[in-house]
Amino acid sequence: MSAPAATIDGVSAAAYQIPTEQPESDGTLEWDSTTLVVAEVTGGGQTGLGYSYAHQGAVSLIEDKLGNVVKGGDAFEVAAANAQMVQAVRNLGATGLAAMAISAVDIALWDLKSRLLDVALVVALDAVHDATPIYGSGGFTSYDEKQVADQLAGWVDAGIPRVKIKVAREPDDDPKRLAAARSAIGPDVELYVDANGGFGPRAAIEWANRYRDEFDVRWLEEPVSSDDLSGLRLVRERAPGGIDVAAGEYGWNPWYFEAMLTAGAVDCLQADVTRCLGVTGFIAAASLSDAHQIDLSAHCAPQISAQVSTAARRLRHLEYFHDHVRIESMLFDGVLEPEGGVLRPDRSRVGHGLAFRRTDAERFRVA
Repeated sequence: MSAPAATIDGVSAAAYQIPTEQPESDGTLEWDSTTLVVAEVTGGGQTGLGYSYAHQGAVSLIEDKLGNVVKGGDAFEVAAANAQMVQAVRNLGATGLAAMAISAVDIALWDLKSRLLDVALVVALDAVHDATPIYGSGGFTSYDEKQVADQLAGWVDAGIPRVKIKVAREPDDDPKRLAAARSAIGPDVELYVDANGGFGPRAAIEWANRYRDEFDVRWLEEPVSSDDLSGLRLVRERAPGGIDVAAGEYGWNPWYFEAMLTAGAVDCLQADVTRCLGVTGFIAAASLSDAHQIDLSAHCAPQISAQVSTAARRLRHLEYFHDHVRIESMLFDGVLEPEGGVLRPDRSRVGHGLAFRRTDAERFRVA
């Protein structure tokens, strides 16, 4: 029996700026707040919820431009709506803020479609995994050694067998921070580092060898800028065995990922469902990684990423990022908690299972 027809009849958005617990930094940026952009799409008597971590300017893009594109369309034809939104931002470019705005709407459309079908999102996506492995992520360069050690030890105590810290802001201080991290987690937990594009290729190669030899680091993320595909490839080719070079969190669309994979720039591709044109874009990235025989790792936004990642055949894991974990726990009902190092979607809940706590969020609203 086919599902009843449903027309998209409303699109709305709002932005909320949430202060961090303390000032934070990585290899190349500093921040003291994170902005959550929430999109809602209605149709067929149901409401779909989507979100992205973006600038508040995404709200006007969603309401003034993207909403006009998708309203009146078929709520079951999400891929078509996604293509129409990409076409509508041709003169803006399907990157940056426009890509994040499309992502929020696309996530809401998939949630709406799942709710109309009365199934969990993972069922609508025909998932190939029942859970998503995670790694604890934080270890900001603004943290002292004790804060890094305490945060990482907390993840290990929670059963998470992989952890990551930020590096490259003041590289000469990193060996002490990495020593504290390794001491806190013991010899058997995987230790990752993220340079956030803070090195040039030659320096990155030198540090890759130190990370691997001295601290048994297994993952080197964005050793150079993600825009430097030849630099990434050089680091990948010259890095010691046992340490994977990863990048892709700033991939906005499938053709970006295709270029990165064709260049042989990474051992593991990253994709962010709240940046890469939403669920539709993430599935395209997963298909590309599959075709290139490269694993895929989901970047941040763990509550929606845990759902979508189950549909990626070559899934490696998901970044369980401190700031987003805190915000999603504060402002959503239905959040998934780690179980033995994985997030396991609840197939008894329709859609992605999240409900936005609007009243709790209102004090943070900026648009």
